[in-house]
Amino acid sequence: MKLSSLLAAAAIACAAVGTAQAETLRWAAQNDILTLDPHSQNHATTNAILMHSYEGLTRYNEKFEVEPALATKWTMISPTQVRFELRKGVKFADGSPFTADDVIFSFGRIKQPQGTMQIYVTGINEIKKIDDHTVDFILAAPQPILLRNIIDFRIMSKAWSEKNKTTNVQDYKAKEENYASRNVNGTGPYKITGWTPDQRLTMTINKEWWGKHGGNVTEVIYTPIKSDPTRVAALLSGDVDMLTDLPVQDVARLRQDPKLKILDGHEVRTIFIALDEFSPELKYSDVKGKNPFKDKRVREALSIAIDREAIKRNTMRGLSLPASIIVAPGVNGHSPEIDIAIKPDPERAKKLLADAGYPNGFEFQLNCPNNRYVNDEEICQNVVAMWARIGVKTKLVAESMATFIQKVQNFDTSAYLLGWGVATFDAQYSLQSLIRTRTTGADGNFNFGRISDAKIDALVDAMKTETDVAKRNAQIKEALVLTRDEVHSIPLHHQLRPWAMKKGVTTIHRADDRPEARFTSVNPGGS
Repeated sequence: MKLSSLLAAAAIACAAVGTAQAETLRWAAQNDILTLDPHSQNHATTNAILMHSYEGLTRYNEKFEVEPALATKWTMISPTQVRFELRKGVKFADGSPFTADDVIFSFGRIKQPQGTMQIYVTGINEIKKIDDHTVDFILAAPQPILLRNIIDFRIMSKAWSEKNKTTNVQDYKAKEENYASRNVNGTGPYKITGWTPDQRLTMTINKEWWGKHGGNVTEVIYTPIKSDPTRVAALLSGDVDMLTDLPVQDVARLRQDPKLKILDGHEVRTIFIALDEFSPELKYSDVKGKNPFKDKRVREALSIAIDREAIKRNTMRGLSLPASIIVAPGVNGHSPEIDIAIKPDPERAKKLLADAGYPNGFEFQLNCPNNRYVNDEEICQNVVAMWARIGVKTKLVAESMATFIQKVQNFDTSAYLLGWGVATFDAQYSLQSLIRTRTTGADGNFNFGRISDAKIDALVDAMKTETDVAKRNAQIKEALVLTRDEVHSIPLHHQLRPWAMKKGVTTIHRADDRPEARFTSVNPGGS
């Protein structure tokens, strides 16, 4: 469907709400969600949309402080037992009551191995029902960031899931569909009323929601628009109210438009390249019988061949922070002294390759999304050109996030570019997900390069349960430095993330790149 048709449909939807037309938020970005199943894919856009309908026991307020959501109170019974008192009178969108049974059911569901959301219940051994509105979390050990982790542990209705035969999490990498991947029944401030992939998603306010809205938005129309010029044109023409994926080359021009305003802010997201450090023979490579990426010298050569400042200057138009570690400013564990951007050194890179046995370089494939991160395909093109200067020939495969992530999760890559946002604002989330050795649970659940480093594993396992803040931060720092020095990933930069909107739109910039309609107001007189 063409953009004109989408916007015409949006106009009809706006007219349908009559006097509430002014309270419709038309929001556009480049990336679509992957699924409506809240336990399937740990993907930021998917989570940003679904959090409007599915809630956790805790949530963030405007300042990213943890506050009650579906739980009203929590009490430490012991260091490994936490009692949560559940909010009474809450109903799911279908009218059924929210109870402890739904929490226990959702805990069992989110842990299923075909999903990628287990990180949010890490360290929880069991959830016990005390009564219909009280549950106890039984922990494997003390959990210093438990309340932040469980923000994205989204609660589903047990009865609804059983009725619709969707008790099992969607297996996205197997291209599976289930009822929950296309339908939503949450307790949150909005009801998702429709989703046509790559075209639009619609929401309407949940009048039965237990909470209070901080804005006046009653309808949301989310439109993914991959094309940069089309996305900007939609904003300039007034067809959309807010754009959260700004092409960096257009930011200065948009700042000068009197009908618009720019909301500046950083994002706690790092763009990096992951390498297959596991396979005995590297896929999609001309090297046979072995895997060059098992050699630290090769990994280091690829890293120091990249001119991060040139990417910042020419591709990102200054809207990036060149990186050497895998967490951004604003994340607990980040510190400037360990995040000094790696300087390019092509001659040393060539020597490292020669010392590793590849004096003439070698060939492999780089997989890259082309509709997810700011200038993702262009960044990959830059990197491929920089690697070519040291004799490394790289075949670039750039495709939509939906198909890209299936290949990544099926280990069908030799190297790939990914952006990782830190939902908990704590570095454990990145280290445990991306670097720790993979297990059947939360550990390493996004470590698709299958890195395995015993020293880092021990540090990650220690920080999970360390309640002394100074000791824990020292563990985090050591793990980040080890990851950097062993080149277990190739960080490129941390994203800066300005949003553009009509003058009449008021919202709160979110460093986790999750705009919230409940904090948003639309005033047509201000546009």
